[in-house]
Amino acid sequence: MRSKLFKRVSIVLFLLLILLAVSLLSLSLGPAGMSLKKAVQVVSGGRGTAYYSIIVDIRLPRIALGFAVGGTLSLVGVILQGLFRNPLVEPYTLGISGGAALGISVTTLLGLTRFLGLYSLPLSGFAGAFCVILFLRFLTTARGILSVQGLLLAGVMINFISSSLVMLIMSISRLEDLHSIIFWMIGSLGETDWPPVRLLLVVAVAALLVSHVFCPDLNALSLGEEEALHLGIDVERTKKRLFVLTSVLTGLCVSLTGAIGFVGLVVPHFTRMFAGADHRILLVSSFLSGAIFLIFCDTVARTVALPIELPVGVVTGILGGILFIYALTRQQTTIGGE
Repeated sequence: MRSKLFKRVSIVLFLLLILLAVSLLSLSLGPAGMSLKKAVQVVSGGRGTAYYSIIVDIRLPRIALGFAVGGTLSLVGVILQGLFRNPLVEPYTLGISGGAALGISVTTLLGLTRFLGLYSLPLSGFAGAFCVILFLRFLTTARGILSVQGLLLAGVMINFISSSLVMLIMSISRLEDLHSIIFWMIGSLGETDWPPVRLLLVVAVAALLVSHVFCPDLNALSLGEEEALHLGIDVERTKKRLFVLTSVLTGLCVSLTGAIGFVGLVVPHFTRMFAGADHRILLVSSFLSGAIFLIFCDTVARTVALPIELPVGVVTGILGGILFIYALTRQQTTIGGE
């Protein structure tokens, strides 16, 4: 028992150290390069300078947003893979990202950004994602039973339909609107306003705490629904609550950063390789690993092609794909230790 506890604490502390190192590296790298020592000095006593504005108003919000979004998407990925007992399920499989992209595309096409202001795209993205959530909820629920297979298939079809509609909108959009839609679909951590970033940080930490309430349920579900029923788990109620939780969290992330893929798919795989399948350690380890991965990818996106900034979704797609192929060649990852 003590050895398991020591292992869990060691994993968490190790990931926290890596997270700190990656965050400090991201803080010091960029077009306006500065040493880590200078960056710390600027934050502590350089108020009013250009360097202070760069760090506090641009880089720190991106790091905080990367922490919140990367951690949340990885957390959602772990929950969905445990719920569906399918290692290929990720937060965007349910069609939520497609709905958000469609909402943003419609808003851009109709020129509603002039009336809704700064938060028009995040609001329209969340509205589109929430419409998909409601549609899936009513579509796949019959007589109080939530079919996870039907939910997955419906989500895939919604993604196809949304992608086709977005392509249609892109084909008739103006050039400047087209660039905005494409950039949002790929994903970016360019949202540097502190109020929405703080909100998502609070939501991410709260989601991590709430998810641990479902650890016994997820561990039981990983054995199969029948086994979970025998262990006294209310399977249908748990599935519905987890579906609502993961859907809302994904919608919030997409509404602020766009569709950043592979985080919720790749990170749980690697985390499961060293942390095991017990959700009591897997959830927090995946959260921290996802935050590390996305902050690192955003740092690469900002610096690898200076002075051009790449969308972070491009970097997560490339690195995530390579890492996923590597994981498949090294180990057959399964859900629930099966």
